[in-house]
Amino acid sequence: MNQDVRIRNITAIDLDALFQIQSDPESNRVAFMKPQDRLSFDRRWAKIMTDPDVFVRAVVYREVFVGCVSCFPSDGSTCVGYWIDRRYWGKGIASESMRLLLVEVPVRPLRALVAVSNVASARVLEKCGFEETGRRWSTESDRFVECEEVIMELSE
Repeated sequence: MNQDVRIRNITAIDLDALFQIQSDPESNRVAFMKPQDRLSFDRRWAKIMTDPDVFVRAVVYREVFVGCVSCFPSDGSTCVGYWIDRRYWGKGIASESMRLLLVEVPVRPLRALVAVSNVASARVLEKCGFEETGRRWSTESDRFVECEEVIMELSE
């Protein structure tokens, strides 16, 4: 347990910092995602912030906003995801924020999709009890780059 990490409600004030975090080219490359322009980002987050089916939390490390963690419906499953500022990778923040999210979200099963080459992200999920249940090919979209993904699930 990393007591320097906590999650809290995300607010509109966090969105400027989150836009900068999610614009990082290396983070997008690792996650096989495409950076969004500010207008697209703002439109997407306006929907996220008002969608009652999306559960999103700010991730705070030593009182600094460093990203977000979320639970959301996708393709008939309840999915989780996270995005941590690259400057804070390797400190256990992603694992701890996901663990904290799982305490707040009692829904099971949960699913996560991770690019096969993103071994660190798969490891975060494994530390939280997720197991690989398969692989699939994800086609390119306006938000994602085509890649092979690992399907990870948490059943209990």
